[in-house]
Amino acid sequence: MPCSACGRWVNGASVATSKASATQPDLLTLACNLARRAGDHARGGRAEGVHVVGTKLTDTDMVTKFDREAESMIIAGLRAARPDDSIIGEEGGGHTGTSGVEWHVDPIDGTTSFMYGLPTWCVSIGARDAQGPLVGAVFMPDLNEMFAAERGGGATLNDRAIRCSQLTDVRKALVATGFSYTPAHRTVQSRRVTEFIHEIRDVRRMGAAAVDICFVACGRLDAYFEENLHTWDILAAELIAREAGARSGDFAGGPLRPAEVLVSAPGVFDALSGLLVAAMRKHPHA
Repeated sequence: MPCSACGRWVNGASVATSKASATQPDLLTLACNLARRAGDHARGGRAEGVHVVGTKLTDTDMVTKFDREAESMIIAGLRAARPDDSIIGEEGGGHTGTSGVEWHVDPIDGTTSFMYGLPTWCVSIGARDAQGPLVGAVFMPDLNEMFAAERGGGATLNDRAIRCSQLTDVRKALVATGFSYTPAHRTVQSRRVTEFIHEIRDVRRMGAAAVDICFVACGRLDAYFEENLHTWDILAAELIAREAGARSGDFAGGPLRPAEVLVSAPGVFDALSGLLVAAMRKHPHA
């Protein structure tokens, strides 16, 4: 989908023209190094025990001390290397810069999986400029997997090029999704899935948007959809998926926006879009 739309993901505000002198590979190396450092810190600390230090919208949407420590590490690293860049972190950290480069950080995407010892959590760091997503790094510490991409440069998994699925038959599509932490919304979302689950191969739930999207990028999944995300959830991973050949947009096929995210193999995007739109019409939000 058009990159120009991606430059207006946050509160409808556009990003100023970049004045940064660093090259895309420099920015990507920085993102990868910081993602690995923060991820290894969180993984190592988990062995000592994980304690919830806060919640977000509901009591089941948890924050651990490692979310905050990892974000602090990443922001400190970005500030040291790129003092003029803007930074937005999920846990509230950030900085307003003047370079035109804006970083979006999710220190632990999939906190529940992290707490339970499941491997499907990650650190996600992405940067964008006036033209849209610029670089993205998504690191899965438990699997030692680093997904990475720079605009126009393709996508990699542990430095090897990746491509998305070439599936064209939606009936064979393995599709991932996520659910709201709000009980009423979860109920509506589950009803929507029941409308079309018989039209696809099956559904998976990894618990981290960035993981799901990266799995689409490397062909482990054929598609992923979810509602009501944030830019830090998707900026890095969506770039990785698009650079791997995937198609992205909202549920109706328009420009991607955090409120509605559909990322899939190009050959099944339109069919899945039709299924999602029909399900949403039948089951609007409560």
